[in-house]
Order: sequence, then C-alpha cells, then structure tokens
Amino acid sequence: MASGIQFGPIHANAVHLCVDMQRLFAEDTAWRTPWMPRVLPVVMRLCERKAERTCFTRFIPARTPGEGQGTWRRYWERWASITIENLGADRVELLPELQTFVPPARVLDKVCYSPWIGTGLARTLFSSGVDTLVVTGAETDMCVLAAVLGAVDLGFRVVVVADAICSSSDQSHDALLGLYHHRFGQQVETAECAEVLEAWD
Repeated sequence: MASGIQFGPIHANAVHLCVDMQRLFAEDTAWRTPWMPRVLPVVMRLCERKAERTCFTRFIPARTPGEGQGTWRRYWERWASITIENLGADRVELLPELQTFVPPARVLDKVCYSPWIGTGLARTLFSSGVDTLVVTGAETDMCVLAAVLGAVDLGFRVVVVADAICSSSDQSHDALLGLYHHRFGQQVETAECAEVLEAWD
C-alpha cells in the first residue's frame, strides 16, 4: 500500500537512507531475504539520481557466538551461523551493484537494528540541516522499522519508498506499510520511487 507524497516537495537537502542492502541478506544464508533482488533495481535508480545524498547502513554481526550485552548474547547464540567467525567478514559488504556508488555515498556501520544508537547519525544530519529521510532497504519489519521509528522520534520527515523495501515476510511487510499509512500518517509518507524522484528536485 503506497499512499503517495502528502506534504509537498522533498527538499534538496534530504538524505536517502538505504538500510542493510548487504550480501548476507541476498546470498544463501539463514537470513536470506528472497525478494531483495527484486527491489535492488529500484534502490539503484534512487542511488543513480542521488548518490551524493545517499547513506548506506550495514548491520555488523557479532564476531563470535554468544557475544553481546543482555539479550544480544542469547541472540548471537541462536544465530551463530551469522557471526563473522562463521559467515566471513566479506558477507557484511554492500551488494556489489551498490558499492559502485561509494563514494560519494557514505557507509554507516551499526551493531543493532537501529542506525540511531551509537553512530552519531542524528548529530551529523542535524548539523547538515537535513530534515527529511527517504528510506529504502531491508528488512521492512526489522531494521527498516527501527530506522523509521527512530527518525520519527527525532522529528524527521520520513518518506518510505514502498517499492524499494523488502522483507522475508510478505505478511508483516504489508502490515507495516498499512501501519505507516493508518497510524503514522502525519510523520511517515509511503510512495513509489517514481513519485519520490519527481517530488525530490
């Protein structure tokens, strides 16, 4: 469900926040997101137009099973196959097609779902006068959700590109798009890439 751009043009100083479009989610791992290849061309279209305004995030797994604080320790015991020790450091890289945009695009590493914890991202954006985030990436109901809700709390205008996000669960993907429209409609807009690019002069 894409409700379209509701609050006028997207300012030139907006940032495209592309969440976790990495090899570990695209390749044959326990976290494979089956339709990531389907949204990749849409993400690339945005990057081609706005590479200098793009920030890629990368989810960095624990180095070894059982690492981490609190429930993250249990989490990395459960997902031992995704730790860097077992998966290999090269799997955390962006998809090769997206690596070509860096630079001018930037890369931000994070160790949890949210890009707002321990990264300095909010401070960097505020100091650059950014007031709008255009969000793409994976997964709709995990790290994209954390990015969107954190941005809402910080007061950013959030535009979710509906045809440039993906999940391993169609049901929760569709539910999240509906939730943004029905419950966060004053703070989150959902629109197709073509409309976003038209609004982002």
